[in-house]
Amino acid sequence: MWYNSLKIRLLFLFFASQLKAQIYLSEYHQMLADSMGKPFFWLGDTDWELFHRLNREEAAEFIQLRSEQGFNVLMIATLAEEQGIRSPNRYGDFPLNNEDPTQFLITPGANPENTYEYDYWDHVDYIIDLAAKHQMYIGLLPIWGDKVARLWGKGPVIFNVKNARQYGVLLAKRYENRKNILWILGGDRLPVYDGIYDGEKQKGNDIALWRAMAEGIESVLGADAFITYHPAGGKVRTSDFFHEEPWLDMNAFQSGHGARESDPWNWVSADLSKNPKKPTLDLEPCYEDHPVNPWDGKWTRAGRGYFDAYDVRARIYRTVFAGACGVSYGHHQVWQFLNADLYPPINVGDTIIGWETAAKSPAAYEMAFLKKLMLSRPYFSRKVDQSIIASPIDSSYQELIVAFRNEASSFAMIYLPQNKEVKIDFSKITGKLKYIWWYDPRTGSATSEKPRKGNKIETFIPPPSGKDWVLVIDDAFKGYAAPGKF
Repeated sequence: MWYNSLKIRLLFLFFASQLKAQIYLSEYHQMLADSMGKPFFWLGDTDWELFHRLNREEAAEFIQLRSEQGFNVLMIATLAEEQGIRSPNRYGDFPLNNEDPTQFLITPGANPENTYEYDYWDHVDYIIDLAAKHQMYIGLLPIWGDKVARLWGKGPVIFNVKNARQYGVLLAKRYENRKNILWILGGDRLPVYDGIYDGEKQKGNDIALWRAMAEGIESVLGADAFITYHPAGGKVRTSDFFHEEPWLDMNAFQSGHGARESDPWNWVSADLSKNPKKPTLDLEPCYEDHPVNPWDGKWTRAGRGYFDAYDVRARIYRTVFAGACGVSYGHHQVWQFLNADLYPPINVGDTIIGWETAAKSPAAYEMAFLKKLMLSRPYFSRKVDQSIIASPIDSSYQELIVAFRNEASSFAMIYLPQNKEVKIDFSKITGKLKYIWWYDPRTGSATSEKPRKGNKIETFIPPPSGKDWVLVIDDAFKGYAAPGKF
């Protein structure tokens, strides 16, 4: 009897300990796991203005679609970038009283049919709960960073160290019973800056402020609250400023939209070389249909053009193969929920698509194929290994091939950004017989080749259709399913 009672108590304590955390660092501290210890591949979507610009019906339509497309994290700013404090949401509601982050504008009740009852925060609640019904997380940005450091944004700057902590406490208390929230501080901002921004000299160090906000969240939720930081674009990484902060659970960076020739796979390697070990990922790679560097007034369609689905794949696959624990996809007309009848378009070049059409763009579907591929093989011990590639390695953005394997070397995956032959060192993969697969990142289909024996250098030629491919080589004895299958 005492044994059963003790067992029940231990089970209660175990599950109670899980309540305030949703995803965890894996054994190697470079990948993520869910509360059951299963691999969690972060497949995020940048939906910064969702709370601010969509009504209930639109939010339901969008979340249903993103669920069907395989996304598991929706990243949304609570105080949005585009005048999120001084312009109301779709129901005419504002988030704060007198622009004071310690005073939420809240009315009694939450009936959406009653315009007085249904306030800004009720709408945020509705969207968070809707995502939970679809087993999706909200990557919750407490603020967009222009409310801390205006730099190139609209602001207003309303935060300081004291009220940042208070605001973190208030948000955490409101949402401590919602278990599908992952916290993302920052909001496209450098924590330390000194230069000319938006035509004026600006200098600041906001590390203490962001630390205070994190401490406010953890004062309510405990140290298990999952917190990361979304920095500004470029080669700035959270590991440059926050790596040893105890509240930072995952490093991140933003490879951004300024150029095709970016090398975020090298940033991943740099992050993973640091101690203590923490996972890392690109929280904002190039958006599909974003004009390439539209900010200097020199953009043209015929010149720089737009990032397309291939650009998205070529950046994301190599970043993930280099060791990132997932990725956040984005579409330029989705993050702003572009509806030209309601809001002026932002940096769209010469093309208006509209968010409802943009949400069904090719790469939005293709990202699920990457997630399925990664989860179809042993996951936690994967590591980049360029020695698998026996061909000369071209380090240019257009040509760089990236390969990885698991610790046991029972399989390898090689991403080819160009449809060209590649030589592979079979001695790097175990087994006398190897199964060979070509995985199509556009369709998620896998085509097998005739198995090959031995441990010598082998030459492979991709299928004729398609610009980029993934070559998967398995130790035949392991009996793995086709890539992308379980």
